[in-house]
Amino acid sequence: MKTLKLKIPESVNEQDVKMQLAAILFEKGIMSSGQAADLAGISKREFIENVGQYGVSIFGENVDDINKVINE
Repeated sequence: MKTLKLKIPESVNEQDVKMQLAAILFEKGIMSSGQAADLAGISKREFIENVGQYGVSIFGENVDDINKVINE
């Protein structure tokens, strides 16, 4: 894997940035849930349990798709 070094303000939560990036890469199919969890520095189970907070479904559906199904 490649290494990426970022400078972020002290006020920004580093774990949140890692999780957001991992969630995006997982949603786009670039990373598996295990790879995304490694990027975020958490267990695969924790990633799967929390990725929904970032608007990403582990089932490949986005929030809008799920809301349409619920409201039909």
